[in-house]
Amino acid sequence: MRKPRKTRMTRKDLLDIETLSLDEIHLILETAKPFKELFTRSVKKVPPLKGKTVLQLFYEPSTRTRTSFEIAAKRLSADVANFAVAQSSVVKGESILDTVATLQSMKSDFIVIRHSVAGVPELIARNTTASVINAGDGFHAHPTQALLDAYTLREIFPDLAGKKVLIVGDILHSRVARSTSRCLHRLGMNVAVFGAGTLIPSTLPPHLSVFSCFEEALRWEPDVVYLLRLQLERQKANFFPSMREYHHSFGVTRERYRDIVSRGIYVMHPGPVNRGVELIDEVMDYERCLINQQVENGIAVRMAVLYLLNLSVQEKAPDLAPALV
Repeated sequence: MRKPRKTRMTRKDLLDIETLSLDEIHLILETAKPFKELFTRSVKKVPPLKGKTVLQLFYEPSTRTRTSFEIAAKRLSADVANFAVAQSSVVKGESILDTVATLQSMKSDFIVIRHSVAGVPELIARNTTASVINAGDGFHAHPTQALLDAYTLREIFPDLAGKKVLIVGDILHSRVARSTSRCLHRLGMNVAVFGAGTLIPSTLPPHLSVFSCFEEALRWEPDVVYLLRLQLERQKANFFPSMREYHHSFGVTRERYRDIVSRGIYVMHPGPVNRGVELIDEVMDYERCLINQQVENGIAVRMAVLYLLNLSVQEKAPDLAPALV
């Protein structure tokens, strides 16, 4: 397993996977390890962000990501403010930049932003001194999801090089598919996708293989099947006949579940899970189902991101070790 050459990050914001160097990806994953070890302690808080404020600005619904960032920030001793868009001046027509200017006057150190329009986190980052973290923008990117997915897989496979992951489902509308596939490819994994033809983009990066049949894809012998949520709220047309037909053709049915178990394939999903659509109930109790592990690791990885970004904006960064004890 490659060790990061960098001992710190040299950026203000985390907006996507593409602009991270491979060393920075490894640094984040390595930094998450001691933070996860905190989870076994009776006192799970450490002081690196004491006195800092993390503002959560979610223009789309979120349970896992928003809660995960909030827990991560509080375990680093930061103060957290959740911006309720529905009760704000946004509903009166206030622009995003005016909202950010107002909130900037409150001296937030971090802004965690989720928005339905791609590029909004980058726009905000250019217009604020706070560190901006992209928690999902349109179909574009979800970098911390990709990093927690990579961290979860590295717990199973210390060396990801040559391992195979099959991403199944709504590729077209999924920012998770874009970010996670790029991250895992850069870490040496072979990545393939499968889904309804109407839910596969017309152009794909050259590193992605495409399958047209679930059974054919399983014969590829993936180490991991990564199921995506069917994002009906983003779909502007009917991309398949019915939920029943979708599950029959593209979901983990009882027969496919038996095949997955017999092959010892790991199962992942970014959540929330649509039971009976992407998978049957039994998958959630499968011993190689990593979905709950992904949720737990999301806290450790987001702690690492907040910690490293905080270091990067300081003129003199201390060594990692003292802040983690």
